[in-house]
Amino acid sequence: MTVKQLSMPELVDACLELGVPGVGLWREPVQSHGVEETAKLVRDAGLAVTTLCRGGFFTAIDPAERATALDDNRRAIDEAATLGTDTLVLVSGGLPAGSKDLHGARERIADALGVLGPYAEQHGVRLAIEPLHPMYTADRCVVSTLAQALDLAERFPAHQVGVTVDTYHIWWDDNAPAQIARAGAGGRIHTFQLADWTTPLPEGVLNGRGQ
Repeated sequence: MTVKQLSMPELVDACLELGVPGVGLWREPVQSHGVEETAKLVRDAGLAVTTLCRGGFFTAIDPAERATALDDNRRAIDEAATLGTDTLVLVSGGLPAGSKDLHGARERIADALGVLGPYAEQHGVRLAIEPLHPMYTADRCVVSTLAQALDLAERFPAHQVGVTVDTYHIWWDDNAPAQIARAGAGGRIHTFQLADWTTPLPEGVLNGRGQ
């Protein structure tokens, strides 16, 4: 996984030193270093890019904002293909300002997946919906459980849309083991992230500690 404190060349060197064969990358440092340049750097080092994070943010109500989000996600799919990864992790987006309509927000996610799934397939990329801990529902992700993520993903072919299983975000859910089994049986687990949950929560809790 991308390490905030390291440049892209430093990250590659660290992976080689530690014997890590693959790395999941975030879009921001990739764009900062250059997508083509990052692809060459990683490829020349013999590393695999396991995932690209993140696309998503599909919940806007305004048509212009929704079109902008779709365009950005097409770029993310293009970037994933250039990097040689087959998985784009999606953080779906929070509630629009002033809205409490969770169902409507999730339906807009489904609408976006219907547009992007075929485009991703054409580029050899799968979309992986990541449920985030409920504390992020308002401003970051209205998909809070693996069941909700699968309910969305299962509207589409498994080779287009699946899920990200991240233990940091779903450990609290008693239903998570059954939903992991459901995802596995359907071929929907596109990436699995192991992370701890330690307390007290640090500043910037999305990053966790000791991942």
